[in-house]
Amino acid sequence: MGRQWLHAKREVAGLKKGQITGKLVKEIMVAAKLGGADPNGNARLFAALEKARRASVSRDVIERAIKKGAGIGGEKLEMELVVFEGYAPHKVPIVVEILTDNNNRTAPEIRVLFKKGGQLGTPGSNKFLFDHVGLVEAHHADSAADIEAAAIEGGAQNVGMLSHAESDDIPEGATGARFITERTDLHSVSQWLTQNGWTVVTSELGYIAKSHPELTDEERAHTGEFLQTLEDHDDVHRVWAAFK
Repeated sequence: MGRQWLHAKREVAGLKKGQITGKLVKEIMVAAKLGGADPNGNARLFAALEKARRASVSRDVIERAIKKGAGIGGEKLEMELVVFEGYAPHKVPIVVEILTDNNNRTAPEIRVLFKKGGQLGTPGSNKFLFDHVGLVEAHHADSAADIEAAAIEGGAQNVGMLSHAESDDIPEGATGARFITERTDLHSVSQWLTQNGWTVVTSELGYIAKSHPELTDEERAHTGEFLQTLEDHDDVHRVWAAFK
């Protein structure tokens, strides 16, 4: 279905422990800011907390992140979402989401990374090559669970299988699926799945490429290296690419 260039667990696997924690904490803060501090009513926060716990992020760090994001207590989240559009090597369109508390520092650093192998575009230069949608990744303990029926009943627009080989968030033997929703339906679909036996591991707005360039194995490896370089930057939140 073309979500990110690499799924969440694979992205995390190559990062240092401090980078892992930093990215997860940012996601918790943003989720709490957008949907409130109660994970039972905030599917994005619930999914972020599950990932943080699996990565052994401490309870104190998690609680501080929730409070800061939700504006509870003395600290408030001062984080700016900045979106860069451009191309990876071999003309692969990408959208890069940045979460930063200092864009005057971050923006020049991202431009330098693009100069090393990509091509930075202007705002709106390639977003039309993607569909901006809601994305929910979830799994069900029943290996025979009907993902098509779940998509219809839950209100998703589309669905595809998601295996353990594609994402470590999906347990072996479980039924994994990636549900695509209208942006306004993201929360309701996530809630329906949670209430009907599914475990939601990702709930977020994202970009799905409308088409994918044909690449050789060498070109794919070259592109992947560039995308990993972007992912490794502390302020890069998500990289969305027309890359299989």
